[in-house]
Formats: sequence, structure tokens, C-alpha cells
Amino acid sequence: MRKIHLWLMLVLLVSVSCNKVQQPTEPIIGPATIKVENGILTPEVLWSFGRLGEVAVSPNGEKIAYTVSYYSIEQNRSNSEVFVMNVDGTNNQQITKTSAHEFNLAWVNDDLLAYLSTEGETAQIWTINPDGKNSKKISSFESDINGFSISPNGDKILFISEVKIDDAVADIYPDLPKSSGLMYDDLMYRHWDTWEDGYYSHIFVADFTGDKVLNAKDIMPNEAFDSPLKPFGGMEEISWTTHGKGIAYTCKKLSGKEYAFSTNSDIYLYKLESGETTNLTEGMLGYDKQPVFAPDAGKMIWSSMERPGFEADKERVFLKDIKSGEKTYLTDNFDYSPSGIQWTTDGKSIYFVAGVEGTHQIYRMNIETKEIKPITEGIHDYHSVALAGNMLIGTKVSMISPAEIFSVNPETGEELQISSINTEILSQLTMPTVERRWIKSSDGKLVHTWVILPPNFDKTKKHPALLYCEGGPQSPVSQFWSYRWNFSIMASNGYVVVAPARRGSLTFGQQWTDEISKDHGGQEMRDLLAAIDEVKQEPWVDENRLGAIGASYGGYTVFWLAGNHNKRFKAFISHCGVFNSEMEYMTTEEMFFDEWEMGGAPWDTDNKVAMNSYKQSAHKFVKNWDTPILIIHGGNDFRIPYTQSMAAFNTAQMLGVPSKLLFFPDENHWVLKPQNGILWQREFKGWLDKWLKE
Repeated sequence: MRKIHLWLMLVLLVSVSCNKVQQPTEPIIGPATIKVENGILTPEVLWSFGRLGEVAVSPNGEKIAYTVSYYSIEQNRSNSEVFVMNVDGTNNQQITKTSAHEFNLAWVNDDLLAYLSTEGETAQIWTINPDGKNSKKISSFESDINGFSISPNGDKILFISEVKIDDAVADIYPDLPKSSGLMYDDLMYRHWDTWEDGYYSHIFVADFTGDKVLNAKDIMPNEAFDSPLKPFGGMEEISWTTHGKGIAYTCKKLSGKEYAFSTNSDIYLYKLESGETTNLTEGMLGYDKQPVFAPDAGKMIWSSMERPGFEADKERVFLKDIKSGEKTYLTDNFDYSPSGIQWTTDGKSIYFVAGVEGTHQIYRMNIETKEIKPITEGIHDYHSVALAGNMLIGTKVSMISPAEIFSVNPETGEELQISSINTEILSQLTMPTVERRWIKSSDGKLVHTWVILPPNFDKTKKHPALLYCEGGPQSPVSQFWSYRWNFSIMASNGYVVVAPARRGSLTFGQQWTDEISKDHGGQEMRDLLAAIDEVKQEPWVDENRLGAIGASYGGYTVFWLAGNHNKRFKAFISHCGVFNSEMEYMTTEEMFFDEWEMGGAPWDTDNKVAMNSYKQSAHKFVKNWDTPILIIHGGNDFRIPYTQSMAAFNTAQMLGVPSKLLFFPDENHWVLKPQNGILWQREFKGWLDKWLKE
């Protein structure tokens, strides 16, 4: 379940997972040339957008490098390219043109850019001039390099790569080299969408001459642990110390059952000279990750969660004096979760992004006084922030616009869009209108709700409406732009979309987030129903044509509502949802999640909290199912195994409820491949149109 809107990380995941090692015969995919009919956003148009990846500012703050991924529906894959422009957006040039993926941008100096490329047999480090000349592969490591970072002095480089630690079947039984068997004697034998194969992500440090990577050394020898954390951790979890004499990295040095039930990651410091490794966050029992060192040596900031086993706890910012060991909690008076921390050059302040009341904004914090000031405001989500001289560079999206790069004045908050990745396509579209409301729930508390209205909205007509049920269960109902759960395309299909930030949603303070744990099927359902019940009273909503849709925890929500909605809805769609909570506890992989959320195991009958949780399992209400339902799942979803959707579909069929199963054997918790994504959109629209329009 988890937080499913991991935008920046997902961009890279999608790009690399579609086709990691490119073959030289594959054609290059570039920007789509598309003619939009009637200004309406369609699945084909959606998959024609270029997708902004990462952004890197040159050391002198004068240039910006960034990546864009382009998709081919026909080829069912993507490739990504590197662009460089001036910090004001002028002189924008594409400097790579290959059928491979280019990613992990890092400036060697103002005149040289390094990046990873999948061109060739393995992913390796390349360099290129900012004008696109003199591209050169500078590493020749034996396996894929999955990320790298250059030391502050420029004489060293660290990179991550998979290392075999555990024996495979062929090692145990050499006479069975072709056996596909996997054997386990402990938990955590698979994660997200990958079976444990004995390989672990390790950090290597090497000499760097600017055009060669030499003498690579594993700084985690023989350790059966991953850094960065799997499945979503990236290079933000590893950092050079200020003078490049040490490497701080995030790692959860646990195994098996202990690993499955714990969120206790720590930050470790490896000293290059001595080879000594020390735990900098020992005794802090929740997630500790993302170390960032101050310009003045000896100080480190990192993100820390307090409660062990709770993945959606408040992300606190801590400051540590490395020499004295003193720790300071900096954000104790800020009830939100900062991310993407950047130090100012004088080391007196930090910039970060935080979600507050349904949007994500850029903030600045004075380290000494702890004063926090918002820099931006508006109906949007910033994903990142970086310094570029006296300006800030950020990436921003909204429900009606995919990611672009903006420059921001840190004093006034004035914004200027400096990239134009999708301007041509957007100029042909008539987009929906987004409104925000605060709706009173059953307990009197106000629920923030986005209402998305179709393009060219006619308030004199009645429209079908969709209740969007967020996943997570702790995740933000913010101004996100999604290539699957895309509110603009739903509204463009003629639907009013109602998206409440029900109990458990992020960006409304930690107490609001906490109120869903151990209360699944409780107040959050009343929040959702309060929102749709109010909006359906509008004269432009047809209360007889309402649908409910959701994925992950939102999929569980849909299954639960199917048995408890009291005839409100005429159609349901559940994607990768939990149907039987007891079976979910026994078949998921990160056990800490269900242990925390449900309050214990289903066999612990003396545990009243857990027993009350399992009473709300969606399968216990199937006797009330009577409404058409589309059920979608991926075969490689190990977080919520696909048998959950099989059980729900089989049940619906046996009950005689109109139902359909859309199954993707090669997809995980998400749908990442272009043709699968378009099929998803077509079936999504087709099901709703059948039951809410025809």
C-alpha cells in the first residue's frame, strides 16, 4: 500500500524498468507529434507527453541540465534524453540522442556533465560537454552502475551496484545449473515486485580523474544489506561529507523476519582514510535517511521518523554535530514533513519542500531560530528545490499540468516557467477546472476536498460524478499529476471528480494522518461519504449516476463501500485493492505495515484492537454486493498479491454481480508499460460509461 505518489522516483523507475539495456538496432524515441481532436485529453495524448526526470544545476549556477523521457506506444517502451539550458531558460539544447536511457545527472565542473547511460551491455558513467560534444564512457565496471555521486573535491566518485552475497541454487547444487528454484528459510524473501536473489545494492568508492573511474572498492564488503533502501531509495540516501573524506549512507542492517517487521534504518558514516564505519543515528528506532552535510564541515541534517514500524510518521528534520554527537530537533514546531533539503551557501538556512493542506510548497528555515517561512504559494505541487546563484530552481506539477522546471525568487516567491517540455501539446487542450472545498464530516471536522469539473463545464446540465478514494492509506490528495489516476482525463471524459483528503491523508498535520491507523473502515469512510453526499446535491450532479474508484488502500475502500454504500453508487472500480485483510496480513512482504495498521495478527484473538480491525475486512460485507465492479491487478504486485483481486472477482461472479477482471501478468502495483497503460485507461472509461452514461 504505502504512499503511491512518489513522483520523481517513479519517473526514473518507469524509464529504466521498461528496457534497461538498449540494443543498438532500436529506434530513437523523441517528442511526439500529435494533433489533438476537439481539445480533449485522451489516453493517447496522455502518453505523448514528455516526462521530466531529474534536474541538476551547474556549480556556477548558470546552467541547468535535465532529462526527459519519451514514450512510443507502438514500440511499447521509452528512452530518455539529456537537455541543457541557461538558468533563465534560454539556449535550450538536447545534447544526447540515443535509444538508451540517460539519467543520474552530475556536473563534474561548469564545462563537463556526467551521467549514467544504458547504451551498451551495462549501465555505465559517461561524460559530455554542455554543448553536446565529446560524449565518452568513463567507467567499465563489471555490472550495472545504478547511481553515482562525485566528491566535493572532484577526486573521488562513489557509485552503487548489485553484489552477490548469498548462495543461489546452482551454488548449492552445481549439477543443477538450469534449475529455476528459489529457496528460503526466513521472511522478506520478496519485495515490491522482485524475489530475493542473493544480490544486494552496495556502495563503491573509486578514484576519479575526470575521464576515468579507477580502483573501485566496496565499502560494505560481505554485508547482506542494501544501500540505498529498496525498493524506492535513490542517491538522496547517500552523501559525501563536506570535504569528501567520508560517505554517509542509509541502510537497514537487519535480515529476515526482523527486517520485515521493522522500519529501523540508520545513517552510517564510512571514513575513507581508515575504512571505519560508525552508526550516526544509533538508538533512533524509526526511519532515518537522507543525510545532507552543511557547507561548514561537521554538521549533518537528516530525515527521521520517531515511531518504529510506522512508515507514515512525521518526517522530522534533525541536525547533528558530528564531533560532539549533539542532536537537535529542528522542526518540532512544524507539523508537516519536509523533503529534498538544500543548504544555503552560508550554512545558516535550509530550503525544503513540504506538503501543507493539499499542496506542496517550497519553504526556508533559519537553522538558529527555527523560523520557517513559505516561499511559494498556489494550487500546485513542487517536487524539488535547488539553488542557482541567487535564485531557486524547482520542478512543479498540478492536476492540469505535467512537470516543468521553474525559477523562483526566494525573497518574493515570484515564479517563472523556464522549460517547455509539453507546451505544444497543452496549447491544444482544453483542461478541466479545479476547485477546493472544505466539507463537514460526520464528526464535525472539515475535510479538504478537490472538485474537478469537466472542460467547458456547463452548470445547467447534470453530470455523472466519481468519488476518488485515495490509497496509502497515508498519502497526499494533493495537486499531483498522474499518468494513470489522472483527474484531468477523468474530467475530460465528462465526469465531475470528487477527491476528499479523508482521515489518514498527508499534508494536514500528523494527528489527521494518525486517525486512520487501526480504524480502517471507520471515520475515513464517513469522511468520503460526507464529501460525495454534499457535492451530489449540486444541481449539476446527477445523484443517480455516481461511481467510486480507487487503488491500493483506495481499492480496499471500494471493496468495503461495495458492501456498505446503501445504494449510493452505480459503478465501482478497484485497482490492486485488499479484499481479505486477514489473508493480506499473511501474504504481504513488509510486515511492519499491516502490524501497525491492523494492530496485530488475525490469530491473536485476545487482541481487541486487531480483532476490531479485521472485522472491517471488505470480504465480510460481500452479502450486500449488488453493484457492477471492475477489478484490476498486476501479477508482479507483491505488496498486495493479485489473489486479493481474484478472490473479489470470483466472489462477484458467484454472487451474480456484473463484474470484470483486468489482469496484467507483467505489471506490479502500478501499470508502467505504454500499451498496458492505454488499455487501462480505455477499460476504465468504458466501464464507467457503460454503467453511468449508457
